[in-house]
Formats: sequence, C-alpha cells, structure tokens
Amino acid sequence: MKLTKSIALAGITLALTATSCTKENTMADSTSAKIDTKNEHYTFELAEGVTRTKVTFRNHFGIELAGDLYAPKDAPATGNAALAISGPFGAVKEQSSGFYANQMASRGYIALAFDPSYTGESGGEPRYMNSPDINTEDFMAAVDYLSTRSNIDPEKIGIIGICGWGGMALNTAAIDTRVKATVASTMYDMSRVAANGYFDSNNNAEARNEARKALMAQRTEDFKTVQEGGTYKLAGGVIDPLPDDAPYFVKDYYAYYKTPRGYHERSPNSNGGWAVQAGTSLLNTKLLAYSDEIRSAVMVLHGEKAHSRYFGEDAFKRLTGDNKELVIVPGASHTDLYDGGETNAIPFDKLAEFFGKYLK
Repeated sequence: MKLTKSIALAGITLALTATSCTKENTMADSTSAKIDTKNEHYTFELAEGVTRTKVTFRNHFGIELAGDLYAPKDAPATGNAALAISGPFGAVKEQSSGFYANQMASRGYIALAFDPSYTGESGGEPRYMNSPDINTEDFMAAVDYLSTRSNIDPEKIGIIGICGWGGMALNTAAIDTRVKATVASTMYDMSRVAANGYFDSNNNAEARNEARKALMAQRTEDFKTVQEGGTYKLAGGVIDPLPDDAPYFVKDYYAYYKTPRGYHERSPNSNGGWAVQAGTSLLNTKLLAYSDEIRSAVMVLHGEKAHSRYFGEDAFKRLTGDNKELVIVPGASHTDLYDGGETNAIPFDKLAEFFGKYLK
C-alpha cells in the first residue's frame, strides 16, 4: 500500500474510532449478533426503582434493532415522557447509552438505549458499518417504537445522542418533528472529522481525494476477500497497549474502553474497530445540513476540557431560536460525559429539568 493511501485510510479510521491511533484486524464474525439473556454484561449497576427490559424493533431499511427499555417501577400506565438514546460512536447499549437511560429512568422518564444498525446486538450485514442516513433512521425508528407504546405520550418524546451520536441526534431533530427535545452530549460531527480530520487539519481537496482513493482501493480488496469467503477488513478500536506518548484524549479513551470501567466485548471501540470502508458515506455525506431549521428544543452539552468541544460549539452556533442551550461542564473531559468519570460530571438533574420543560 502506498504511503499516501495508508495516511488516507488512517485518517478515515481516526474519524470512525475517535482516537488518534489505529490497529487493524480482520472481522471475526459477519453474522448479526443475537440477544443473549444468559450472559449479561453491563458497565453499570441498575438503579434502585428502575426496571430494564430487552426489546427489538425494525427500522425502515428492515434491520432489526436491539434495545434495552428502562422505566421507573412506579411509572403510570399512560402519558409517560420517553427518551431514545444512543452512542457513543463505537459503543453499545450496555455502555454509556444504557448508563444515561438508567439515570434518566431514575428521574421519571422511560428511556430506550439501543444499538445502531450493524453493531452490538442489532442486525445488519456486513458488521461494523455505519451511515449518516441509516443511523439517523435508527433514531427515527426508536421514536416509532416509543410513539406506539400504550404507556407513552407520543407528544412527549426526546432523544439523547452521545459522542458521534450527538451529531446523529441533531440530524434526526432536523427531520423528525415528533422529537420535541434533543440533547447532544460530548458530540462529534462525524462527517466533518471524516472529511477534514481533527481540528480541520486536512480540510483540503487533495487530502480528501487521497482518502477517497484509499477507500475505493479497500472496497476492491474487500470485494475480492468476500468472494473468497472472507470478511471486510477492520481498522481502529482504541489502541492497546497504550503508548507512553499517546495524546491525552487517547488516554481518556483507553481509560474508558479498555478497562473494567467501560470495556464491553461487543463494542467496536473496545475491540477491533470498524470496517475500514465504513468511512465512505461519512466522507461523502454532510451531517447537520439543516440544523439551523430545527424548531424543537436542543441542549448541546460538552466538557470544558474535551478535545471535541469545538464540534459542539460550532454546531450550537448554527442553531436558532430561544429554546437552544449550550452547557459547558467545568473541568470535564470528553469521556467524563460517557459515565460521569471520577467526578460525576454529567448534570443529569439539569437534563431532567430540560426535558421536563419541553416534554410536557
């Protein structure tokens, strides 16, 4: 592989895994993961007074999505407010999204944490792919599911997107008028980082063209491999072992995805990463094109010390209306907003107040 091709592929992998280091694997299993109720593993304890139920539902592409539905034990039979939650990019519902759902359920909301298409216990082949279109549809399908439950008021539905799914959440809010309130937490704009690199350092036509050539070469290689009975090549995942000179935010990712704090056996970021060519649609499709037309309420939540803070602040600048709010958590890093970190940095009471104001 030529040097320019390697650099371009590495750039796409950075965007997919949100790390600055990569490693490559071959996909071990191209089949859809199935719900396993005998071997549960969650990275957090279920809150007192909260129930968790496994559910499935289909999106408009026919892909079966797997979710965990969290609810207060004393929730009334009708009229409840509900939230659909997903992310971070490269995580599964037993990690951060489930943590958020658990916390919001303890504050009175019915909350659905779900795995995106091609990931975790959700269906879709080949595995470990992504798409701004399909992943936006995943959020809309979760809203479909919540809207049709007898114990939920369809006029009281919000969404939470974490990390790369913060951008997907804003993209969903721009099209789905059923969504009355959105929180984008520690967000990435995945199409921006795929096309421009971190901090827009590769925001030029030549760099993007090299990335395109590398992705197309990988498509050809993958096609040959699959024809011969193999699977798509994976790249990324949080680097392990961690180099001493790794950037601070890579160390933060390691501390979450590669330790008992956040490791999960189905999480792409905890393991071998994404299909290399999963970056194709991110590189070619811009998220947030109509975010300035979102009429419903939005909170953009970010950590003061997060390397990704510029994504959230720039996204917030495009929002219009007096029902938009930017919240910066003092001292918090990017991954502190995954599970609170050591300082319980996630302001869940503030989130509950925000949704209480707009889901009524």
